[in-house]
Amino acid sequence: QVQLVESGGGLVQPGGSLRLSCAASGRISSINAMRWYRQAPGSERELVAFIGSGGSTSVAESVKGRFTISRDNGKNTVFLQMNSLKPEDTAVYYCNADLVAVVAGLSSRDTYWGQGTQVTVSS
Repeated sequence: QVQLVESGGGLVQPGGSLRLSCAASGRISSINAMRWYRQAPGSERELVAFIGSGGSTSVAESVKGRFTISRDNGKNTVFLQMNSLKPEDTAVYYCNADLVAVVAGLSSRDTYWGQGTQVTVSS
């Protein structure tokens, strides 16, 4: 059973920082792209940041210069460093990974999601 588990969310004041982590576990053979999404109340889920298997990255314009995505391939973990947080960054943050895992004895490529972690930016 493949699982993605996020951590690091919480309440922070405007201008503060948080570091989110997302660890993948299970019978994983390889992980390709990893991403962070967020969804605010009443809004659609939006892509925040992407990192490829080779380390190439991109972030949404709304967070450019403030958020950084990175990964530790040895630990099957992706991170999102969030600095200079604003109230409009308040959302549930989800990680997402394209990976190959052994499922029911067979190698299978699929996309998995974490359960989400709440980030609230408020004074």
